[in-house]
Amino acid sequence: VQLTDSGGGSVQTGGSLRLSCVVSGNTFKGACMGWVRQVPGKERESVAAIDSDDDTTYADSVKGRFTVSKENAKNTLYLQMNNLKTEDTAMYYCALDPASYGISSGGNCYNGFHDWGQGTQVTVYS
Repeated sequence: VQLTDSGGGSVQTGGSLRLSCVVSGNTFKGACMGWVRQVPGKERESVAAIDSDDDTTYADSVKGRFTVSKENAKNTLYLQMNNLKTEDTAMYYCALDPASYGISSGGNCYNGFHDWGQGTQVTVYS
């Protein structure tokens, strides 16, 4: 499986961005998928996830601002990010668990993530 993420950029605080991730192969419909971000020198942070039933979960830090969704016909995962803050600055990775056991709290897939995109940089400036 190959994940190709895009849509990052630089935006002022309060602005919006939409990230996209195109997934190749046949695992899309049954998978749990999500977004993880990382700042250099810090641990990865799960941001949001969505499972095959379209159930979603979010990290507390992004609830009410970010929305994860997917479009099965296009094998594409999205992350709509609104009201961006400087602390949202990070490299964002789409990720997937092909053997989905559903979501868990805090923006995770229950079984973790096993396949990763190359990352797209999001920079929020004040």
